[in-house]
Amino acid sequence: MLAMLSRRPGRRRRALVTGAALTLLGTGLPTASAAAGDGDPDLSRFYEQKVAWSRCEGDGLPEDLQCGKVTVPLDYAHPASGSLELALARYRATGKKRGSVLLNFGGPGGAGVPGLAYGGKEFMDLTDGYDVVSFDPRGVGRSSPVSCGDGENEGLGNLDDESAHADPAGLLKQLRKAAADCVRHSGPVLPHIGTVDAAQDLEVMRQALGDKKLNYLGFSYGTRLGAVYAARFPDKVGRMVLDGVDTLTEPVAEQGIAGARGQQVALDDFVAWCAKDIACPFGQDPRAGREEVVRLVRSLDEDPVPSDYGPDFTGQDLVAALGQGLYGKELWPSLERALAQLVESGDTSGVVAFATGGLALPVRKPTAQGGEPSPGALVDAEDVPLDNLPAALMAVNCADDPDRPTAERITADLKRLRAAYDEASPVFGRYRLSEVLLCYGRPRGTDFIRDKVKDLDTPKMLLVGTRGDPATPYRWTVETAERLGSPAVVLDNKGDGHTGYGSSKCVHRKVDDFLLYGSLPPDGSSCGPYTDGDDG
Repeated sequence: MLAMLSRRPGRRRRALVTGAALTLLGTGLPTASAAAGDGDPDLSRFYEQKVAWSRCEGDGLPEDLQCGKVTVPLDYAHPASGSLELALARYRATGKKRGSVLLNFGGPGGAGVPGLAYGGKEFMDLTDGYDVVSFDPRGVGRSSPVSCGDGENEGLGNLDDESAHADPAGLLKQLRKAAADCVRHSGPVLPHIGTVDAAQDLEVMRQALGDKKLNYLGFSYGTRLGAVYAARFPDKVGRMVLDGVDTLTEPVAEQGIAGARGQQVALDDFVAWCAKDIACPFGQDPRAGREEVVRLVRSLDEDPVPSDYGPDFTGQDLVAALGQGLYGKELWPSLERALAQLVESGDTSGVVAFATGGLALPVRKPTAQGGEPSPGALVDAEDVPLDNLPAALMAVNCADDPDRPTAERITADLKRLRAAYDEASPVFGRYRLSEVLLCYGRPRGTDFIRDKVKDLDTPKMLLVGTRGDPATPYRWTVETAERLGSPAVVLDNKGDGHTGYGSSKCVHRKVDDFLLYGSLPPDGSSCGPYTDGDDG
């Protein structure tokens, strides 16, 4: 099977998206200014704006989708130092309007405007009472997107190579250079991209939308963003739902181990499902199929294949694609087809779409005037950098995490860490190991999330945890609920997949009932894996 892949022998280039996810470490240049409460800068001009809505421009966009923008400070501590425009989209309320509900689809790095455009049907019931609004967060999508460049650096992220272990000083030098590349390609938003800043953006949006309280539905990383908002603006919290609850306390290194284990379980389940189909590219034996996946990843890391969408496609790009495709069983048929195209003909188009979050976008190109967009202005959708999703993901995670691995620790622990991650997952281990190194050499991230996002004094909020979630383990829901305190009401979704709203009719109904009518399920109630009713 692997021999049928088209190759360029001997070429070893940086991954299209994250094969050297190490290049993303430079995006983590955090600022604690927004959390520090240093002074009281005048933000009135931002809070007093109103959104001017108009039909969204672009091929294939729904006719009833409207687009707009809000302007936010680049640095909330110094609002006169510059500003950013954030892209918004909405479906208007069809019933009696009671305000807006703001959606965040996760990531970090997920763009809300295309997410709402192409996934809006999931939220149409909410238009009975709300304008359903989403947005591209700062540094994401059309909102001053960050990037680490076009991937011309070679040899980064090859943690399987013995040379990476034999010359850790050389690896650290590569990491520092990669950090500089990310700074150079990302612009002034990079030091202000953390969740604390994004949470204050939510407050600007709330006021620009004319809502007295923030009604909010956040998925995955969006739960971290919602929790930070609730800690910063407790008296402005309306009806808030956090689905696929993120951790607020675990360091990136521990998150990586948990994520690798969860993704490996999901991959094993996918291969077992795929093996029942005669067209499965990994054959009909699940055990042999799992070994084929490992071989395919390693083969592509040794000899990446050409791609029409940027740098050659590597094994770590494939790992990124698998990670996206395993989020829900409804994606598995498409993932199987994409993998079959790759294995049988070397066609990377399907897996690239998964690896880039469904958007196979070109690398940012010059504007019609021959230069880059002005800092802070919205960019056109076709000008979003190909690596924006992983670049933003690492930028935000580094900005949110105060831990930094030292050079001494990396030098001493690299082999041990690799062994631990390989044990967690032979497929996802190396990919997640890079998260230990991504923030090396960067300024410390904020302490605000660990120190202040707890013991909230807000209205009740609904936290949804899914037992078989490959990305956000159910225990994170329980731990976060305990940390947030009495406002947190937990709904136990005894199903599979990442988040529950889109996969469980029971979860969907309970979330809608809360957002629309304020009807909360009892704390600890559940939705069963095979029924639409309650399990307990």
